[in-house]
Amino acid sequence: MPSTPTAGVSLTCSALSFQWADGTPVFDGLSLTIGQGRTGLVGANGTGKSTLLRLLAGRLRPASGTVTAGGSLAYLPQNITLDTSVRVDQALGIAERRAALRAIEAGDVDEAHFDAVGDDWDVEERTLATLGSLGLGHVELDRTVGQMSGGETVLLRLAALLLERPDVLLLDEPTNNLDLFARRRLYEAVDTWRSGVLVVVSHDRDLLERVDRVAELRSGSVTWYGGNLSAYEEALAAQQEAAERTLRAADADVRRQKRELEETRTKLARRQRNGKRLDAQGGIPKIIAGGLKRSAQESAGKLRGVHEERLDEARERREEAANAIRDDAEIRVSLPHTAVPSGRTVLRAQDLSLPFGRLRGGGLELRGPERVALIGRNGAGKTTLLRTLTGQLAPSSGGAEVFVPMRFLPQRLDLLDDGLSVMENVSRMAPGVTDQHIRSQLARFLFKGKRAEQPAGTLSGGERFRAALAATMLAAPAPQLLLLDEPTNNLDMASVRQLSGALDSYEGALVIASHNLSFLESVGITRWLLLDEELRETTADGVREVLEAEESG
Repeated sequence: MPSTPTAGVSLTCSALSFQWADGTPVFDGLSLTIGQGRTGLVGANGTGKSTLLRLLAGRLRPASGTVTAGGSLAYLPQNITLDTSVRVDQALGIAERRAALRAIEAGDVDEAHFDAVGDDWDVEERTLATLGSLGLGHVELDRTVGQMSGGETVLLRLAALLLERPDVLLLDEPTNNLDLFARRRLYEAVDTWRSGVLVVVSHDRDLLERVDRVAELRSGSVTWYGGNLSAYEEALAAQQEAAERTLRAADADVRRQKRELEETRTKLARRQRNGKRLDAQGGIPKIIAGGLKRSAQESAGKLRGVHEERLDEARERREEAANAIRDDAEIRVSLPHTAVPSGRTVLRAQDLSLPFGRLRGGGLELRGPERVALIGRNGAGKTTLLRTLTGQLAPSSGGAEVFVPMRFLPQRLDLLDDGLSVMENVSRMAPGVTDQHIRSQLARFLFKGKRAEQPAGTLSGGERFRAALAATMLAAPAPQLLLLDEPTNNLDMASVRQLSGALDSYEGALVIASHNLSFLESVGITRWLLLDEELRETTADGVREVLEAEESG
């Protein structure tokens, strides 16, 4: 954590504009100031959160506008690639200072060594303390990065940034690919942030409960909400309730203005008929009748104009009220023939040992529409187990057998062909199904009309997930066993809610490997399996007990 940041440190962008190479606009004149404390940046997939962070970090150049960071800045990108051949101290950026300290301790008084160390004489102690705070106390500085799991490399990169003591720290989806244990360490790091500017882009509810304020990015602008995620959601709900009341009042006003305009027209028409009748009877001299007619026409025109103007104003107010109400479309899934009888064996694995990971001689049997959560540390072999169950990998020993139609949604979503449209990707997985039926079903996954023709390679993270989910669940025959590997990675909270709804309507068996406890609990998990050197039955509370034991140990 930063020790003594510059007083009043902030991060500011002014009149920031940016568009992609194909001309797609992202920001147009965005101005924003982020003060000290912990800020959670939220928004739907595709709104530009990661793009904004890259602009703030200087990784992208805006078309116009400026970015000013008051103090030193560090940035943790969403996708981290570290050279697996380098040593840990090199990845942490302390190798040169560490080598210089070793040389000085050995009696070498070369001035270059003292220049390399500078004032950082406790660099190794500080490094070990930082690694320990992130749960990496067991990691030796001389080992190579290749010996660490994917989640450990994320924490290692974060440790490197913290060692820089930045005044401004930007984190983009830092919990992606972190196991439950590593996530707890990251939460603690955010909890202990006391000064400087911290901005975190995340869809992790537990992480966002730890921020001081929420900045929502929507339609190219930012709206601020005080407090954590729960406070933001409460404020948003209150806003929407007020907007719905306003819309109801505006609707009533439009109806009233329409009624009054119609009544006015009826009165004017009746008056005109009466005038014509009197004129036909010759009861009024023509010169007087002409004057009365002109006066009546002018009066009628003014009256109509007043009511028409009031109706137009009421319609404008209704449109403004309607625009204030969010209409976030939800995935709707209705799949035939996915129901599994409660007594039917869906999957059976015996004496299973994995080619990678820790499992040695495990067994598993699924019956009926069970919903199984697969929990385990990074590197335990969750993905390997799923790929082995699907037949993509051969086990070291033992075997697995599936007795119903099955589909697997991998973590990398590589089942999509980037060169094909969403429609074509689904079609190749559902041979024999008519284009009309596929289009109607894709609309339920929010791919309507031309959106279904969009190439998969151009989709945002959330859109890509929806397309992969559609291709998986609309495959023929319909899957009665669905295996999902970290399905909530890179999904915004609305998409996670949509996924929960989709799975809620799914009647087959589920196996979900995930570190997102909130999501797992939302989809009605019936069995919890902890993967280590065996597959051990546990509960959601049991998982939390393991976490607490890990922390206390």
